[in-house]
Amino acid sequence: MVPSIRTSLPGPKAKAIIERDAAVVSPSYTRGYPLVIERGSGATVEDVDGNVFLDCAAGIAVNSTGHSHPDVVRAITDQAQRFLHMSGTDFYYDLQVRLAEELATIAPMRGPVKSFFGNSGTEAIEACLKLARYATGRQNFIAFLGGFHGRTMGSLSLTASKAVQRRGFGPLLPGVFHAPYADCYRCSLGLKPETCAAECLDVIENQMLLQLVSPDSVAAVVVEPIQGEGGYIVPPDQFLQRLRALTKTHGMLLVVDEVQSGMGRSGKMFAIEHVNVEPDIVAIAKGIASGLPLGVAVARSELMTWPPGAHASTFGGNPVACAAALATITLLKEQLVANAATVGTRLMDGLKALAAKHPLIGDVRGRGLMIGVELVRDRQTKERATTERDAVVKAAFSKGLLVLGAGKNAIRFSPPLVLTKEQADTAVRLFDEALTDVDSRR
Repeated sequence: MVPSIRTSLPGPKAKAIIERDAAVVSPSYTRGYPLVIERGSGATVEDVDGNVFLDCAAGIAVNSTGHSHPDVVRAITDQAQRFLHMSGTDFYYDLQVRLAEELATIAPMRGPVKSFFGNSGTEAIEACLKLARYATGRQNFIAFLGGFHGRTMGSLSLTASKAVQRRGFGPLLPGVFHAPYADCYRCSLGLKPETCAAECLDVIENQMLLQLVSPDSVAAVVVEPIQGEGGYIVPPDQFLQRLRALTKTHGMLLVVDEVQSGMGRSGKMFAIEHVNVEPDIVAIAKGIASGLPLGVAVARSELMTWPPGAHASTFGGNPVACAAALATITLLKEQLVANAATVGTRLMDGLKALAAKHPLIGDVRGRGLMIGVELVRDRQTKERATTERDAVVKAAFSKGLLVLGAGKNAIRFSPPLVLTKEQADTAVRLFDEALTDVDSRR
């Protein structure tokens, strides 16, 4: 039975581990609620006290094939018995080549591509930044308010999601300029989605490139096709289409951050495919290896001409992670991308139906199994329901549903792509109960 809550939360074993954690682990980690996992299977998680949860967080959109998918575990085990590491920076192994070949067949751009392998999303973004500078000979970048690209110094310079992520770490990488993202629910120009032509991009064309930075000094524009940490915001198609045209006009590269939105989560292999836009470079991580550390920068071959030693990674493209990624891609192509689209529609419809019952819901948006629910105190003023959002997340946890916040006041649903329609219905029911609990306390 899922969920199955047998103890108070956290239970006694979980409490003991959390107390030990507080003494020895960095306090910079953001733990939203006291889950201490023991094991997982598919879209379910069991904690150390035997409580079973329905997982709509997937390790922050990482466990694309679910927890411990047998095909992925088999690939990991088989490779671990052969060799664990040999460093693709200095030597060769077939798995890394096979993965690069596979990525070349699914990359969201035509023509030959090449891949650089790292260990995470932020490393993939760092590679994108360095490659963009090297390939163009330009030094500046344009990113977007609300965007999240990682926490290492280069990617952090692009990140503009929460002030706490940047506070205390300056000065950051110079030459990064931030423009407004196309958040149609909170349009800064007061436009409606049905009549919007992505006029927010005029800020780049008519202000930024005239008053702040010369267009011929901008190496790349870096954008999430769906903002993740910023609130699961889906821009209108014209936003990304006009952005592609703008970059071509000025000789800038378009770098698409698919770390959270890629690998089938949106109902297509990459979210940028929904709008028929081809980037020059794409950053991939999270769901690519079903939980093993792997990040990839995939670029058009004519761009990736940097010489040996220009950029490298000792652990990037680890053979075990490559094996997991190959198994993951097979599962995605054969069934899970399609499942994300089908079950995502079921989940989206269920969550939208709750809006008629719960005034706290201001907006429900997303693609596939990447869905955001924005909570507001008043639908007319759209005042952000920040404390209420946190309360709903915790109430959901108490009922056996794992979800996470996104942005200031949104809740993200990013379950494993193996989620069934029945599990989607259960998630809606539990979320309904959590909203009811918080509503009753307002």
